[in-house]
Amino acid sequence: MTNIYNFQDLHEMHLYPCAYSVTFNVSGNVLNAILHQRSNDVAVANNWNVVQYAVLVHMFAQVSGLKVGELVHVIADAHIYDRHIPVVEKMLNSEEHPAPQFIMNKDVKNFYDFKVEDFALIGYEYNKIDEKFEVAV
Repeated sequence: MTNIYNFQDLHEMHLYPCAYSVTFNVSGNVLNAILHQRSNDVAVANNWNVVQYAVLVHMFAQVSGLKVGELVHVIADAHIYDRHIPVVEKMLNSEEHPAPQFIMNKDVKNFYDFKVEDFALIGYEYNKIDEKFEVAV
């Protein structure tokens, strides 16, 4: 179980931690995780949060000799800001692409030995969006 919501450090932050806790659970030979998030700017950060914690579950499972199970994402306040709606609508009306294949170096057995080069997305396609999402701080 992790908790990155350090009350003694909040006064130094411009934005409090959104994703703040992960609970890992082993069921048989399967590693599952529950990510708790107090706030989620869906257009700006949801994809980043889901991907980074999904990869983390894969990494932990591999170095522990376990199979990857579920990542459950619990969000207390998921929102899309009014100023983001036009870009979100553009994204929703864009061409769909097949999901890419996530590849991770199977030879890594120690968590701290992972390097950027140990990860790849094969067949990743996207629709170019010129607009920028302004992050609320």
